[in-house]
Amino acid sequence: MDYESNSWIWEGVYYYPHLFGGLMLTAALLGLSTSYFSGVGVPSLPFLGSDFGIFHKKKHGKKRIRVYMDGCFDLMHYGHANALRQAKALGDELVVGVVSDEEIIANKGPPVLSMEERLALVSGLKWVDEVIANAPYEITEKFMDSLFNEHKIDYIIHGDDPCLLPDGTDAYALAKKAGRYKQIKRTEGVSSTDIVGRILSYVREVKDCQDLNGTSLHGEPHKESESKGAQISQFLPTSRRIVQFSNGKGPAPNARIVYIDGAFDLFHAGHVEILRSARQLGDFLLVGIHTDQTVSENRGNQYPIMHLHERSLSVLACRYVDEVIIGAPWEVTKDMITTFNISLVVHGTVAENNSLTGENDPFEVPKSMGIFRLLESPKNITTTSVAERIIANHEAYMKRNAKKAESEKKYYAEKMYVSGD
Repeated sequence: MDYESNSWIWEGVYYYPHLFGGLMLTAALLGLSTSYFSGVGVPSLPFLGSDFGIFHKKKHGKKRIRVYMDGCFDLMHYGHANALRQAKALGDELVVGVVSDEEIIANKGPPVLSMEERLALVSGLKWVDEVIANAPYEITEKFMDSLFNEHKIDYIIHGDDPCLLPDGTDAYALAKKAGRYKQIKRTEGVSSTDIVGRILSYVREVKDCQDLNGTSLHGEPHKESESKGAQISQFLPTSRRIVQFSNGKGPAPNARIVYIDGAFDLFHAGHVEILRSARQLGDFLLVGIHTDQTVSENRGNQYPIMHLHERSLSVLACRYVDEVIIGAPWEVTKDMITTFNISLVVHGTVAENNSLTGENDPFEVPKSMGIFRLLESPKNITTTSVAERIIANHEAYMKRNAKKAESEKKYYAEKMYVSGD
């Protein structure tokens, strides 16, 4: 029997056994030879035209599950990234809604980052497939219908911490009622509220924040500032978390490896864009993350805002990054270039401090080797400029934090173990 020429028969048997059996019985009753179905080439049945669709059904792959998760994603941190990583694991394609500025103001208070900056951060995450801008804070019936029908969403995802509207109702009540809701585990030890608190803790006096032009993060912390140990929950780094965020792949034998280093503190849209530019210059992007001590020595005692492991995870979550060096040295040495087979060392034009000139130029070696390149930074954003937005509007953020702090305490007081991570 010619399998290829009769493949439509076998597809029919496989996909429609009952219907095909009925056709065989009909053929027998009509006195037609059923030997056709066992491979003997007799004329085709008169009522089965060549365009009879059921036998031309092709074997399709398994339906791709599309999941949706939304958020403000203000002051993007590794907790946001881990939430989206978990959400992606529940499906094949992840669609992320970024809540509008207006909705954030109405429900939480003023956002620190603009919509453009928040979109850049979310789009830059390796687990995100699509982004919906200006999403509503509440999953309304109208928006839920849009997700299901227009965006072909199968499930709506959120963390195990409650998300309440100003009236105290659950923002995801309709999704739960529809049976299209799935829950993930909250990443503990960090939140946007916590980060704002870290920044405000370094403000010496409230009057220092009255005028944005006179605002600065430089100086010693306030004597009554909140200590790191006063946080409700601490980030506990594990080797498994690093593996979860890592691509787990090394460079190809002849890959052009590009290296860029920095503090990458308070990971922002400027970081995403410079990493994108750096990645376009080669096949593999290696990012060096400076130690907390190195950052403090070069930027001041108030830095870094995020510690080494927190910063490393934020960088690893970026889709343009292939690998990081956790605790990279300040100076790029010849031995380091040889060890990692670095082809090009780059640095952005926008930085917290000018490290490209002077006696202690960390890029002296790659410059002498002719493998250094200065990249024009796509965005004029720094960690300090983001922090200063908070300091300049400290009263609004202090009120927001006070409200959020209460819900955080309640969550941790009532929390139970949730499987997954």
